[in-house]
Amino acid sequence: MQSFSEQCLDMARSMLGHNLDSINPDGTISPVEGEESRIDESGHAALAIGEFYRATGETTFEGHDLIDLAARLITAQAFRDPPAENGLAYAALGLLSFGPSKERNPVWERLVDPTRERLDKLLLARSDYDNHWQAFNVAKAVTRYSMGLSKKDETGKLIDRFIERIGQHSTNGFVDDAPEGLGGTFNIYGVLSFVFIRQSLQLHANLNLRDRKLPSLRTHAEKYIKMLPDLVRKDGLAWAYGRSIGAYGQMHCISLLMQAFRDGWIAEDQKPKYYDILRRLFVFFFSSYLDQEHGYLVIRDAERNSVEKHTTRMANFDGARYLSQWSRLASTINAPMTVKPVPPQSGGRFIIFDKNNRKEQGLYLYRDANTGLQMQLPLCTSYEGGESDSLAFPHCPGIFDWPVNRYMPIMVPELTFNKQAFVPSFYGKRCVTGLGLRNSFYLRYEQPELITAGQEIVPGIGSCKVSWSFSGGKIVSEFIYSVKSQIQLEKFHYSLAIGAPHSRYRAGGALTLGDQGLRCEVLKDDFQASWQETEVVSDSAAYRSLYGKIHYLQHLVREHPLIMRPGQVYKLVVSFEPDVVSVG
Repeated sequence: MQSFSEQCLDMARSMLGHNLDSINPDGTISPVEGEESRIDESGHAALAIGEFYRATGETTFEGHDLIDLAARLITAQAFRDPPAENGLAYAALGLLSFGPSKERNPVWERLVDPTRERLDKLLLARSDYDNHWQAFNVAKAVTRYSMGLSKKDETGKLIDRFIERIGQHSTNGFVDDAPEGLGGTFNIYGVLSFVFIRQSLQLHANLNLRDRKLPSLRTHAEKYIKMLPDLVRKDGLAWAYGRSIGAYGQMHCISLLMQAFRDGWIAEDQKPKYYDILRRLFVFFFSSYLDQEHGYLVIRDAERNSVEKHTTRMANFDGARYLSQWSRLASTINAPMTVKPVPPQSGGRFIIFDKNNRKEQGLYLYRDANTGLQMQLPLCTSYEGGESDSLAFPHCPGIFDWPVNRYMPIMVPELTFNKQAFVPSFYGKRCVTGLGLRNSFYLRYEQPELITAGQEIVPGIGSCKVSWSFSGGKIVSEFIYSVKSQIQLEKFHYSLAIGAPHSRYRAGGALTLGDQGLRCEVLKDDFQASWQETEVVSDSAAYRSLYGKIHYLQHLVREHPLIMRPGQVYKLVVSFEPDVVSVG
């Protein structure tokens, strides 16, 4: 993969070339116009420089002294108030990237005594986390021991605690990134956790500890690796639901797969399939998020947006870091120069994340090889429930889109009782999947108690049964409601968002809607709602997705009250047969 290695390094150089000037003399980062800096950006930049140094051995870049820049960035991160543990973890690994001991680390030599003392204190202090932030504690422990700041190595204990809590919050071994409350936030941060911990262990001075902990990490990381063949779309789009995806959904998955190849976690007979997946992942990332004319990462523009906490500077430094890492890893992987594409197969699969007496959560993956339609239907929570990223509808950018940083009941009914909005998402009971008539696939689940859009289960109102069936390129969704006592429905709302891939930054073969659109048909509506006039939002900056522009919104609404009575069922059945086309 030498050409791939060189290509990654060229892009890393370009990204650094466009962003190193943003590092101020005090080590803080100047934001791009219209954005505000994050308190952990200096740490992200320090690790980007550290990974570039590991890949090239270079200490200068276009007139910049990388040793001095790294020292200033680490100093700035160490003295941030309040301390940002995530930024400190990135800065710590950035420091460790230049050498595993104080005596042979040129960046440590540049740090003044107050900074060294501050780092020593901060690396020792840590909070206890049961989400992906525990990976940052691992990085801090690795750095503290490897740099000789402590004779006691806590790395193994922290990794064991991380693994133990996976088992506490998931019956099938996936990372629940927000286990408090209802729990069940199974998203891309699970992949990030394993990538970051594995990167930390690679820098650990104690190789024996690394070898001892890799098997337990592999047990859980492989669950994500085995998702990729059904998760990654033909055009290369990877993780497509939950927060913080887009460019990061590609980068985290590429890194996980590259590390798996390096560590020998992929069986020999499976390698051709995963080489093809890696190729598609990279092509989508390269085509969709890189300005190839100028050489920097674009996560936010007139057509595309990202989550509010992701800044352009952070994304570019993270991109340079990952590209440097991929370049180094690619040189160790004995991969063929050309990869034969693996023909896609139609199928449906439900991945169980957690199953207990209280709730069942998972991810349904469906692909139709004939039309190219491929989607991800999550049944899990989001961080706060205030957005559409984790609602239980088929996520398929270009076909079934949703606006980022906004909540809308996309492809699911929203019922309002007592001024609270309820949506059939986030959890299920008695989840059933299988084959139906005419080789169709289905996912069915129940909600014995309704749940609000804010992810709070409210007992005593009613229940809902949900069925999604997939037959070729046709999708039928059915929602059946019943109430436990007479209650007034104040409003019914159901939305569709019609978007498109980015007009400039898009992968070859990206999916979009043809002239016939979604071909949506309401087969049954006991709520007697009516379609509102199509809302055109092409010129509104508030309606962008992570992949392209949202152009139209369609709303099925009943705004006047409906008295719902016990003993009666209320159905909404909607079918779709989208006109799927590919664009160059």
